[in-house]
Amino acid sequence: MSAVTIYGVCAVTFMMVMYALERRGPTFVLAFALGCVLSSIYGFLSGAWPFGVVELVWSGVALRRFASAGRP
Repeated sequence: MSAVTIYGVCAVTFMMVMYALERRGPTFVLAFALGCVLSSIYGFLSGAWPFGVVELVWSGVALRRFASAGRP
């Protein structure tokens, strides 16, 4: 198993765990955004650039949700 694959497994696992914990608070939404960025990096490193682009978009969505957290 290559280092890129191990990195990808860790990044995607972190992202999914943070997604599952999002309801616990805005900190987990921010952590999910970080997980999306890490997964995006994996996508680009592995040559799956469409995956990398989609994960960057998801990180933007999560950051926007984090920024609006706590607002009515």
